[in-house]
Amino acid sequence: MDILRRNNVKVSGSPGSPVVMLAHGFGCDQNMWGLVTPALAEEFQVVLFDYVGSGGSDASAWSAERYGSLDGYARDVVEVCEALDLRDVAFVGHSVSAMIGVRAAATAPQWFSSLVMVGPSPCYIDDDTYRGGFSAEDIDELLESLESNYLGWSATMAPVIMANPERPELGEELTNSFCATDPAIARVFARTTFLSDSREDLKSVSVPTLVLECAQDVIAPREVGSYVHASVPGSRLITLDATGHCPQLSAPEATTSAIRAFLRELR
Repeated sequence: MDILRRNNVKVSGSPGSPVVMLAHGFGCDQNMWGLVTPALAEEFQVVLFDYVGSGGSDASAWSAERYGSLDGYARDVVEVCEALDLRDVAFVGHSVSAMIGVRAAATAPQWFSSLVMVGPSPCYIDDDTYRGGFSAEDIDELLESLESNYLGWSATMAPVIMANPERPELGEELTNSFCATDPAIARVFARTTFLSDSREDLKSVSVPTLVLECAQDVIAPREVGSYVHASVPGSRLITLDATGHCPQLSAPEATTSAIRAFLRELR
């Protein structure tokens, strides 16, 4: 199978420069990085891709069995690295992709040199000692609404997730991204995302890690960012002066600056 075609892989920047791989979250595709890619490509070789079932990927390669677990998405990441024969990859994962990156780095550590987690959440559901931001009932209702009327859910939830009402075009962009995803695939990815628990995986991270959180984020509240930071040995936590769950769209300059500064220090 042609992995580069399967995952709609696109590479920009100067060959031989340090590699940055940008990974999108649930309901999105590589276009979510459009405002940060040009600046990063001035200094790095930037690898963009779509998970199977998202964006311009080959949807015929999708299966509920493989992508019913975060491990299936982590295999996409590793296979792209293998196909391009990448080395010392800085993996930048947005939202659920932060945890996918953790699993990819644990599975194939030879490819990865650092992790950047943008709005990460290792577990969305609260328990007695952890606040993920949602009760079990909240997640059940979210999934039920998504599964019964995905397009309606997308139109309602995207502006809430983006959380910049004075800039409605951002919510519209996320809505369009959600609506472009096959509802059957989105249902599986949603369950994989919102029911996963990667808290134990964080302890195994052994590469330099930057945690980027937003000052206000209904999907990944600041308690979650603090938890991830405390759980990943030696990690750095930066709180962006940004609102919503997608700072690469709402605050691209600050997001790019934080990523670039962190990676420069590692050289």
